[in-house]
Amino acid sequence: MAQKAYGLSHTKWMCKYHVVFTPKYRRKVIYNQIRSDLGEIFRKLCQYKGIEVIEGHLMPDHVHMLLAIPPKYSVSSVMGYLKGKSSLMVFDRHANMKYKFGNRKFWAEGHCVSTVGLNEAAIAKCIREQEKADISLDRLSAKEYEDPFDRGPGRK
Repeated sequence: MAQKAYGLSHTKWMCKYHVVFTPKYRRKVIYNQIRSDLGEIFRKLCQYKGIEVIEGHLMPDHVHMLLAIPPKYSVSSVMGYLKGKSSLMVFDRHANMKYKFGNRKFWAEGHCVSTVGLNEAAIAKCIREQEKADISLDRLSAKEYEDPFDRGPGRK
């Protein structure tokens, strides 16, 4: 993957960050319509600020994004903006979610951020393939979800 340098009026920059954040109480609510709405919301919000979403994936209980954030913004201000505005937009589109989440806060406090050096391709690949890896691990540990007190059909 070619390294792309971005530019402001007197600056060339390449500031890429891998960010991870979760819904409040780590609830598994990112699926179906909410998932597609969140993807659209994040792309729109990033476009407003001139932030490029290089890669992103919405898991049922967390979000991974690889972002190119201009140096004029701090990472924490961008995360506050993304989480705050997306919360409001989710609750506007899905009014029934307000009862589960109260206080109009969809996202949990805090986030995880790491800088991306020259291994951008590896991180983008990891984000793309994480869901497949999680699904295969769930298949391997299927016995964990069996009821230990169930004696089988017809037995009490």
